[in-house]
Amino acid sequence: MKKLLIASTSTVHGKGYLEYILPELKLFFDGVSEILFIPYARPGGITYDEYTNTARKGFSVINIDVKGIHEFENPIEAVKKAKGIFTGGGNTFELVSQLYKNKLIDVIKTVVENGIPYFGTSAGSNITGVTMKTTNDMPIVYPPSFDTLNLIDFNINPHYLDPDPNSKHMGETRETRIKEFHKFNDTAVLGLREGSWLRVDGNQVYLRGELPARLFLSNKTPQELPTNSNLSFLMN
Repeated sequence: MKKLLIASTSTVHGKGYLEYILPELKLFFDGVSEILFIPYARPGGITYDEYTNTARKGFSVINIDVKGIHEFENPIEAVKKAKGIFTGGGNTFELVSQLYKNKLIDVIKTVVENGIPYFGTSAGSNITGVTMKTTNDMPIVYPPSFDTLNLIDFNINPHYLDPDPNSKHMGETRETRIKEFHKFNDTAVLGLREGSWLRVDGNQVYLRGELPARLFLSNKTPQELPTNSNLSFLMN
């Protein structure tokens, strides 16, 4: 049975890297002493080693070791042998491009569907959906496809922001952009606010964290879903 933890972000205001979600991660990776980290999104263009060291430091608090996928000669075999997987945030276009380049899309999907726990933040959460088309990132590289892992039957918009009524900014809101997506796509989109995450067990999906999420369905009024909502109805 597939197990996923799909988080909007790795860091919330006032806390360290992964600090806010460490109690959940300890439960999620119970019995796992080492996980495979996929640093391909590398925020700010940092090196894979730098990013992996950040993840390693974060997970050391709950006594889980981290190995970067780039440290292995054969990334496909690294995924097949992993006891747990973490894909960090950054640029989704670069992440998806590297996953296709290294022929990892299908192998990650397979191992996770067979029960290897998967944790994603930001870009690493984007790729759990049907496509990456609801990312917030700039298209700095061109991946072979926008199709992603399709481990859930809807799309994620991490770092979802509500319009600021006091702002003088007149550009598009996040809601406007998702409505643009629905002009050409029927896939449901879940806007995950900072500090919220999804827990997926098989086809059971629950919203966790302190904040509600915003659900966008094609040709329907967006809905606010309170924390602890059962979102399993989004799974086909």
